[in-house]
Amino acid sequence: MLDETPKRFDRIVAILIQLQSKKIVKAQELADRFDCSLRTIYRDIRTLEASGVPIYSEAGVGYALMEGYRLPPVMFTREEVNSFIAAEKLMQKFTDPSLGNHYASAMFKLKSVLRNTDKDYLSNIESRVVMQTAEPMFNDNSPNTLAVLFEGIAEKKQILLQYKTFDTDETTQRNIEPVGVFHDNNNWYFLGYCHLRQDYRQFRTDRIQGIRKTESDFTIEHDALETYLTKTETCPTTKVRILIEKKIARYLASEKKYHGYVSEKEIDGKIEMTFMCRDIESGFPRWFLMFGDYATILEPERLKVRALELLEINKQRLL
Repeated sequence: MLDETPKRFDRIVAILIQLQSKKIVKAQELADRFDCSLRTIYRDIRTLEASGVPIYSEAGVGYALMEGYRLPPVMFTREEVNSFIAAEKLMQKFTDPSLGNHYASAMFKLKSVLRNTDKDYLSNIESRVVMQTAEPMFNDNSPNTLAVLFEGIAEKKQILLQYKTFDTDETTQRNIEPVGVFHDNNNWYFLGYCHLRQDYRQFRTDRIQGIRKTESDFTIEHDALETYLTKTETCPTTKVRILIEKKIARYLASEKKYHGYVSEKEIDGKIEMTFMCRDIESGFPRWFLMFGDYATILEPERLKVRALELLEINKQRLL
């Protein structure tokens, strides 16, 4: 029979580290991480208790270590804790599973030395940061944007924002209750409740001219960030079908979702794409012209006319 003693020892040590990384750890969470049964976790917990580790448990809640018991003291500032969160989310999104798992293990070790108050601080931020694509962009006037947003989210404090809008190029001052931060289409954004507009708004960080945390508390209990990101806005759409060369279609994978992409199918060596588009007067036809010499508009007729109009405007300006 295979001796699993070394494997069990590694698992018990890892369980101890994970117990020190959070205030409360559920048995099922441990079982999922180590791919073992709940019975095995219960046995390992008893082994830790027998060795003198002060663990207390509460039925239906989970396990926790007595306050004050932790690994040798390596203390981090809250600013450093904020940097751990950003790095962890990047690693989760932009690395292969193997390296991601190693980094997750390293993060458990880092979290294990935090005080309980700092674990709460960390926990409040972790579930409200979402990475969606490439690297961030920030305005030079506001180099500490992420740090302020993280503090506002974790401490549930409003921020004072100097924001330049895209349409009017006008800078306005707003009090915002930040809900969460996300990265999309090569830009960083944050979503928050805007007291100026009395509604939730998205803000692009490169348009932030200034930002600081205030001492004003949140006035609303906000849902998780994902709740707002997955909401579907009710907006009129137009069905669009285009036929595109197969060799070009693959290069549109990262952009087509922003134009209402629905589905695609192969027809005679070409790809037919279907969209439910919100803007066939400007956004979609301008995007289409980027690869229009390899594609054909099947419908609607208005999109064909608009694309020709844009081509004529460009022609006149080039003459």
